[in-house]
Amino acid sequence: MELNIASLSGKTIRLVLLSHAHLAGLQQAVKDGNLWELWFTVVPTPEDMHQEITRRLALYQQGSMLPFTVICQKTNNILGMTTYMNIDHAQNRLEIGSTWYAKSVQGSAVNAECKLLLLAHAFEVLKCIAVEFRAHRLNLISRKAIEAIGAKLDGILRNHRRMANGTLRDTCVYSILDSEWPAVKAHLQQKLKQKMAISDMTVTR
Repeated sequence: MELNIASLSGKTIRLVLLSHAHLAGLQQAVKDGNLWELWFTVVPTPEDMHQEITRRLALYQQGSMLPFTVICQKTNNILGMTTYMNIDHAQNRLEIGSTWYAKSVQGSAVNAECKLLLLAHAFEVLKCIAVEFRAHRLNLISRKAIEAIGAKLDGILRNHRRMANGTLRDTCVYSILDSEWPAVKAHLQQKLKQKMAISDMTVTR
């Protein structure tokens, strides 16, 4: 799969290849909601952000990850991070994950458009046969968001990994197949249109 993508652009956001130049903006975004305090997910602290960028870029160089910075089209503000990860070049499969957004844009059109851009590129350009999503069994917000996209639960990996606080994580594995993409795409496009309409109404009030 060809992973040399500079950016993916939509109406509300653009996804740009992660860079150390994004450090200050990412540190500011992660402070919006103190996202690193959520025990059931892994989000870098402002102090660890430089190290996290370096880690993701190292995996990019190895060909197993394609990391993006999420940027607002209107303001150019940095909103968060997302990635193609666990890339299986032989089988044309990958996972969309290691995603976080500033709290102020959670529930907005950002996630819907981010997933639409990433899934469209994965299925229509990279010709993936399946795209995975993973979440902590108790991360009900992320699980609900993944299910709202149209992904189906494949199963649960029990005691899959140890979290920073020492607890063991059961990982829920979801996927979308290439045959399911046309319906999921239509659903996401409609979802995005509704989210944008709500945003426009809020601005004009």
